[in-house]
Amino acid sequence: MNPITLWQALRIRFSLRPDDLLRDAVYRRLWTSILISSFGGQVTMLALPLTAAVLLHATPTQMGLLMAMETLPFALLSLPAGVWLDRVRKLPVYVVGESLLAVAVASVPLAWWMGWLTMSWMYVVGLVIGCVHTVAGSAAQIVLTQVVARDRLVEAHAKNALASSGSEVAGPGVAGVLIKLVGAPVALLVDAAALLLSAAILRGIHVQERRETATQRHFWQDLRTGMRFVSSQRLLVALAVLVGLWQLAHHSAMVVQILFATRRLGLSEQGVGLCYVGLGVGTVLASVLGHRISARLGPGPSLTAGMAICSAGWLLLAVAPASAWGVAAFAVMLVLFGFGAVLVFINFLSLRQAVTPAPLLGRMTATMRWMTVLPAGPGALLGGWLGEHVSLRASLAFAGFAALLAVLLAMRLNIIRDLKHLPEAEDASDWVGAEAAVRPVPAQTT
Repeated sequence: MNPITLWQALRIRFSLRPDDLLRDAVYRRLWTSILISSFGGQVTMLALPLTAAVLLHATPTQMGLLMAMETLPFALLSLPAGVWLDRVRKLPVYVVGESLLAVAVASVPLAWWMGWLTMSWMYVVGLVIGCVHTVAGSAAQIVLTQVVARDRLVEAHAKNALASSGSEVAGPGVAGVLIKLVGAPVALLVDAAALLLSAAILRGIHVQERRETATQRHFWQDLRTGMRFVSSQRLLVALAVLVGLWQLAHHSAMVVQILFATRRLGLSEQGVGLCYVGLGVGTVLASVLGHRISARLGPGPSLTAGMAICSAGWLLLAVAPASAWGVAAFAVMLVLFGFGAVLVFINFLSLRQAVTPAPLLGRMTATMRWMTVLPAGPGALLGGWLGEHVSLRASLAFAGFAALLAVLLAMRLNIIRDLKHLPEAEDASDWVGAEAAVRPVPAQTT
């Protein structure tokens, strides 16, 4: 085959299909923003806990408190934020959120230079990050539904995961080198710059969205409507229980895995960064294959498989020796977690968005995030307590068995086990307006 023919063959093989989402200019801009902010996020994912663990010598309990501070706003703000989001334009909230995150992470190197950096400062930064993720994170999920048709949500979430995972392959290695060269606090400036660039890209997106008129605004009624809608949907309740249990396990493991890598396996900051490339490899594989896996198995079984894969990774690391084999097990755990977490979230997000009418997306998203992230705080605190008073391995083992419990529960729920296709959305007229205040909640069965 001559070079010209080879080049043409490669272009055909790797060119976008005529109906590919990335051919849409609006979605492509959103995807680019996610790609850039995700790359910067890889620096923060390593630099923030490494600053606490290595520079400030945080204990496992303090690491648990830091993680809990990031999840506390979900418990306090999720529900009122959902009502508010259904009344305002979501894109500006998303843009402001990216900008506030940039300020929060940039404050860490500033405090370090000024000699102010303490664990208390880190707790405040974690709280601000949690507040932004609670409000702007919900807005970001709704913006996607304004850009992409509902029947392509799984594909869109898979492509978004691919944007994130592409950064996760190169990001940790670059972050590890950067942290080694300039230190963990200074490295956070890279994330701040990426977040500001992401916000600038988002500002150019144009979306059409429906907002309720002033006469329709009744805060407490709207809040009850959102909670009543979620509680009336067997699928949403089942998803909240399963993903909430998985989040408890996830945060229990996440609190101690950096400590395990640095204090038990003896890895340097650069070594940790190189191992975290495995996280990117796992997420890339799941992002490429996730849509196909969901189409073949169904979104319910695919979500269950994702939780099982995560459980296997945490249990593997819990028994890993403090040797080169342990380092390999740490990298394998990150691959498994990356693959499993993407399977969990592309199906979880697609299912909950598919069943919800557009006027309720804000309240549904906030309510579901509240229900699923609420266990994360106790999980982080429990993981930290086990790590300090029992062992770091105990935290990892607890995470593995808690995720395994979620898998067994999902296998017993026919609404998850037999879910092969995305459901249809509820009729919005049944829930928005006067009907929502009087509609009875159907009896629930399991």
